[in-house]
Amino acid sequence: MKEVSRVKTKYQIIFDDIKSNILSGTYSVGEQIPTELALQDTYGVSRQTVRKAILELSNEGFLRSEKGSGTYVSNQFRSKSGGNPNNKTIGVITTYLSDYIFPSIIRGIESRLNEDNYSLLLASTNNDVAQEKKALEMMLSFGVDGLIIEPTKSNLYNPNIAYYLSFKEQDVPFIMINAYYEELEVPFFCLDDVQSSYLATKELISKGHTQIGIIAKMDDLQGKYRMKGYIKALGEAKLRFHPEQVLSFDTESKQALSENLKQFLTDNREVLTAIVCYNDEVGLEVVNVCRQLEISIPEDLSIIGQDNSYIAKNAGIKLTTLTHPQEQMGRDAAEWVIKKLQGKKDLRNSTYYQPVLIEGETVRALD
Repeated sequence: MKEVSRVKTKYQIIFDDIKSNILSGTYSVGEQIPTELALQDTYGVSRQTVRKAILELSNEGFLRSEKGSGTYVSNQFRSKSGGNPNNKTIGVITTYLSDYIFPSIIRGIESRLNEDNYSLLLASTNNDVAQEKKALEMMLSFGVDGLIIEPTKSNLYNPNIAYYLSFKEQDVPFIMINAYYEELEVPFFCLDDVQSSYLATKELISKGHTQIGIIAKMDDLQGKYRMKGYIKALGEAKLRFHPEQVLSFDTESKQALSENLKQFLTDNREVLTAIVCYNDEVGLEVVNVCRQLEISIPEDLSIIGQDNSYIAKNAGIKLTTLTHPQEQMGRDAAEWVIKKLQGKKDLRNSTYYQPVLIEGETVRALD
């Protein structure tokens, strides 16, 4: 019975497809949708099933029927869901909500929105494009006045671009944080990730390290740019780039990171003296694996994290790391959306925060 409950009914499939086509802009407001007969043929269902889906979409304000003419796309769903027109709502979509640096970012957004009595509608994607699609559809259905987004798998092609274009067409201002989609012209607030990893690598080089590895997450734009900073620092110091000293992972393979780290550290045990980590979370995973392998930090291996997350401050070892603006980034993004809604012109379309090294206990100078 549990398996059956997960399967969409035929009516639900039609409802979801038409709704998605409206929200993504595939069907424009005022456009006539396919006839009932055409929908019957497309989905292989009865006329009753098609009519049930159309009726519910009409009740929710997505469609309107004209007798003797056909069924047309409506935008009444926005006025139905938007609530109090005097109380503006800003949507916030992040990859995660409750861990790492995200609570601080959301706290910054919320504190700034509260100052002007804006409401906040929050969603997360777990860095999954299907969940991002649902979050974007929710925001479009609700009729948010503005949007702050942390992109999902920002280093890969995103199949949800049409939804972002729908926001643009409706003049709903949105801004991205931490990363952005390179195929979109979109304003953003980001850490200078190239500089962050560059400074991390340069710090290790200044301490006499020449065999420096990197752990990089490659489905997010941050990982791409942090790899670039690492390579830049090696090049400036005329140190050779060794592909075997790179361990890459993505959202799906993150679960296996601990096991992959064991193999990586074992294979490079006689060579590597230092590692630049994608972020503090990965840095602490390296610390844990090193304990299991009886690799002493920093005596045997120096490591640097990135982002100055709260987890790096409560780990039993003070991780050397680099700053991330976190709460300030959240406030600034909210400020940008508020100013945009107030009609302010000449707002900056790109902001990079400069990282600063925070010395900890996980890096030592070689003799």
